[in-house]
Amino acid sequence: MKMQKTVMIAVLAAVMIVAGGEAKAQNTIKVAVASALTGPVAQYGDMQRAGIHLAVERVNAAGGVLGKKIELVEMDDACEPKQSPAVANEVVSQKIKFVLGHVCSGAFKPAAQIYDENDILMITSSATSDDLSTYGYKMFFRTIGKDSQQGPVAAIYIINTIKPKKLAIIHDKQTYGQGVATQVKNTVEEHGLKPVMFEGINKGDTDFSALITKMKQAGVDFVYYGGYHPELIILLKQARDQDLGARWMGPEGAAVSDVKGESVEGLLVTLPPDFSKEPDNAKIAEAFRAKKQDPSGAFVMTSYAAAQVLIEALKGAQSEDQKTVAEYMHKNKFKTVLGNVEFTPAGDWATARFDIFVWHKDASKTLAP
Repeated sequence: MKMQKTVMIAVLAAVMIVAGGEAKAQNTIKVAVASALTGPVAQYGDMQRAGIHLAVERVNAAGGVLGKKIELVEMDDACEPKQSPAVANEVVSQKIKFVLGHVCSGAFKPAAQIYDENDILMITSSATSDDLSTYGYKMFFRTIGKDSQQGPVAAIYIINTIKPKKLAIIHDKQTYGQGVATQVKNTVEEHGLKPVMFEGINKGDTDFSALITKMKQAGVDFVYYGGYHPELIILLKQARDQDLGARWMGPEGAAVSDVKGESVEGLLVTLPPDFSKEPDNAKIAEAFRAKKQDPSGAFVMTSYAAAQVLIEALKGAQSEDQKTVAEYMHKNKFKTVLGNVEFTPAGDWATARFDIFVWHKDASKTLAP
């Protein structure tokens, strides 16, 4: 009899533990943060997470959403297309309905298909590849512009302001880098400027001496580079060492704090506007600085806005059902740190834009003339 009583108490305790866990889960709304926590471009993930975390901290401190707190579940794809499907499948297995991410276009593409097949709402604040919004995903959104916006902005600046005699366009053969480089190439050619080179390098390469020699022989005086920053840093240093004498330009993936030193001075970059300087965002910018985070990072405010949009859509829809929330997002406009954000039927930010900045050797930036 005593043994039976002990067993019953143990079973009751186990049931209470499970029930307690379920109650805790029911008191939160889980949101996956699919990011690059590790790998050579983890800085992009740092910016994304900084923006999302601050937005969620502030709403949770104010009482949460629909009577619940937002619970962030961080997952690492290292910006690798081979790792992102595992992240997406983990989101599915945990029955998470909402994803903020992924950071990189190439990693997002295979993951997005899994999310779509499982009716998971996704908002990226950094992936710019046009492909992502061409597949008809009903629950795909982004709070950053596309390469078909960014590339032409760079191209028109090259044509009208730089006016190079010999333009080379280099890319890293990846979804993001080759995509934005192709947009630049197509636009300059439409305006009568034919690049003397359009060539790809391999991710992870460290010796570009042959490529730089080829550019010198072709008389290249301006280089557009499409890709992430690790290879660009090496390219810039080796170009300086070999006296190429050309000025360089790159997309927002080139604008991180690791890009510094004498060889990067004067690099041109396309970036979302610096929303940290908007008067309405002064308190939020100060909150980032209090956490020793830079609010002017390329993806910080766009990520804060992604979290804002999701939070406001949950409130507006008065529902945790992801389809209902997505429908609300398609039909409404949201006041965010980026200004008013509304989405096209494909999920793109309808009024996204890019500005051109000059990057300096101390990793600061100023608006380009």
